[in-house]
Amino acid sequence: MSRSSITVRLMATAMAAGALALPGVLSADHHASNGATMTKTAEAFPLIPREALFGNPTRAQGRISPDGKYLSWLAPKDGVLNIWMAPRDNPDAGKAMTSATDRPIRQHFWSPDSKSLLYIQDKGGDENFLLYSINVETGEETTLTPFENTRVDIIGGSETIRDKVLIGLNNRDPQFHDAYLLDLNSGELELVYENNSYAGFMADDTLTLRMAMRQNEAGGTDYFRVNENTVEEAPFETTAMEDSLTTSPAGYTTDGSTLYWLDSRGRNTAALFAQDTATGNKTLIAQDDKADIGGTIRDPKTGVVEAYSVNYLKNEWTAIDPDIKASLDWLGERLEGEFGVSSRTDDDSTWIVWNDPLTVPSGSYIYDRTEQTLTPFYVTRPELEGAPLQPMHPVEITSRDGLTLPSYLTLPPGSDEDASGRPESAVPMVLLVHGGPWARDDYGFSSGVQWLANRGYAVLQVNFRGSTGFGKDFLNAGNKQWGLKMHDDLIDATDWAIAEGITTEDQVAIMGGSYGGYATLAGLTFTPEKFACGVDIVGPSNLETLLATIPPYWAPLVKIFHERMGDPNTEEGLALLKAASPLYKADQITKPLLILQGANDPRVKQSESDQIVGAMKESGVPVTYVLFPDEGHGFAKPVNNIAYTAATEAFLSTCLGGRAEPIGDTIRSSTAQVPEGAEHVEGLQEAIGE
Repeated sequence: MSRSSITVRLMATAMAAGALALPGVLSADHHASNGATMTKTAEAFPLIPREALFGNPTRAQGRISPDGKYLSWLAPKDGVLNIWMAPRDNPDAGKAMTSATDRPIRQHFWSPDSKSLLYIQDKGGDENFLLYSINVETGEETTLTPFENTRVDIIGGSETIRDKVLIGLNNRDPQFHDAYLLDLNSGELELVYENNSYAGFMADDTLTLRMAMRQNEAGGTDYFRVNENTVEEAPFETTAMEDSLTTSPAGYTTDGSTLYWLDSRGRNTAALFAQDTATGNKTLIAQDDKADIGGTIRDPKTGVVEAYSVNYLKNEWTAIDPDIKASLDWLGERLEGEFGVSSRTDDDSTWIVWNDPLTVPSGSYIYDRTEQTLTPFYVTRPELEGAPLQPMHPVEITSRDGLTLPSYLTLPPGSDEDASGRPESAVPMVLLVHGGPWARDDYGFSSGVQWLANRGYAVLQVNFRGSTGFGKDFLNAGNKQWGLKMHDDLIDATDWAIAEGITTEDQVAIMGGSYGGYATLAGLTFTPEKFACGVDIVGPSNLETLLATIPPYWAPLVKIFHERMGDPNTEEGLALLKAASPLYKADQITKPLLILQGANDPRVKQSESDQIVGAMKESGVPVTYVLFPDEGHGFAKPVNNIAYTAATEAFLSTCLGGRAEPIGDTIRSSTAQVPEGAEHVEGLQEAIGE
């Protein structure tokens, strides 16, 4: 919702995002009473097909060209998500602009001059994203960054220079991104700065480098001015480690006179400041006591902040500009649930507005601000209309040492007839742990949450210490607490759910991806009797080897991992990492475990799953292992996503007694391999033909 759609879509790096966060999952104890409880509630409601939740959306990611002439979106072509386009005045005349046949296109955006559609794509989940362009008039597609083993970053786009962007390329040195000026129409690349030191750059509207960023020895960040492509020796701003994930520059105004900051220095939550670039003076624009300032809406022409958001339990927008306030208020009167602006024209007369009502399918609208009309654009998953989608209940849970854990509870259909946010009787529960860990769970529609609830499980999502968005004190309370207090928070939340009558002691599964996968392994090793079973999706098992195999482009940021997890180069840090690694306690696992892994994962290597599977086999502990040879850190292809959910719900049904749609041919239709333990999940061995 900020000024440059290109910068917003691609500028996120490991510096600003949760390092292990996901892109966008034995011999079992059979709990007969669990199945009986579930039958009385969820089974009275339709089973939502996996295809409706995890298959291709009908349409997604609606955009409008900056000149307002065209609409674009993602939709299937021959079963694979591609980019489609239609004239603004004839949305039904859509045509496919790309021809991806294997891996779905998941991010697209418009060039500032409206002459081309742009998208990024990797190979098999390796996260080496390249930049591609489609000429709107001719349909010709061009690879703008035609390099191998290269990851493109967008440094900056411009309001006044419409046919060029600044990008970063690490094709010379995989650790560092050199800055290039890219002509979006000719594809010409001009080297601006050869980088051998810095983690990232920021440019102004003239596409001139203005700032370089580098991690300092304390684990914080130093910010250096750049003059005529020369980086000054001394930083003009610096952060300590405690502020490194809650303080960052947020972009310049078009005239370059103001630099916005999200800044937690000298305070707890990150506030929004405007810094005069000439004097260095900062002016406070917005702050909140409970949560960091999140997104902003900025004027398409001037880049001046017009509104800002705060996301504590729900995301709430506050407008500074009176015209923006009038528009947001007008939309709020007509749309149920949460909404936001995903795309805007240059003249700001037309917005593409997404809307998430939560219990009905989400959709997008075309909002004409001049005519005050709101025209439906599409419903993302119309097949979910009439499905028993469940409300999400924000809750605050208190940890054993007094921290407030902002959390979300979703209940199975039919279990909460008085809409109190508590089931009439206890139901099986899945503790669903987010990735990162420097990320967070949010309020809103989630296919995964709705799927689990529909199968008869309460779903509890906990923002444990170390999660982002709730101030630096909450974030830093998780430093070097992997498997310790971060795990205690998950146990405390589970105990809260048991005490509230939501579930019972023998009915809780733990599940998650990335860091959530690690939490699953920690749950079954460090507290082996707490959970009935676990589902680990691309989770690390050995923190020492995890840090030794990080992607090369994360190397300039490695200090933050050492300071927040443990430094393997010190005796104390290495001992901490080993003590927090589930691999060394694999023989303690007594409950069923399902592990799912992408073979091309650059963040959590396949070896992380191979190691613990091997250790469990050595100890004679049953495990089920599902491997996807053409996926990375999460599963992008719908057939693989459906296969993962089919195996998972069969596993959970075997363990907890919930409902499961038959596996059918989902595994054979995917690329999934089951190298270990198919016999431990009901129906899985038959599904793979063994």
